[in-house]
Amino acid sequence: MSLSRNSGVYEPADLDLLQRVFDRLCKERRLALKDRDQREHLASQIFEVFDNGSTDETELWRSLSKRTRT
Repeated sequence: MSLSRNSGVYEPADLDLLQRVFDRLCKERRLALKDRDQREHLASQIFEVFDNGSTDETELWRSLSKRTRT
């Protein structure tokens, strides 16, 4: 069980999941390493959605992916 919502502490498995989602969304949005502000904003969005209960990798990606929005 993730501790992030309770104490601000993330388990290694949580961080791995968040990194995979971040990498996938950066690739999808074509965010280069030089796009620091955009990447930081995206990272904060990912943490916010995760902390609000979307802890499934696919669900987390879908909630932020522009491809799945209509």
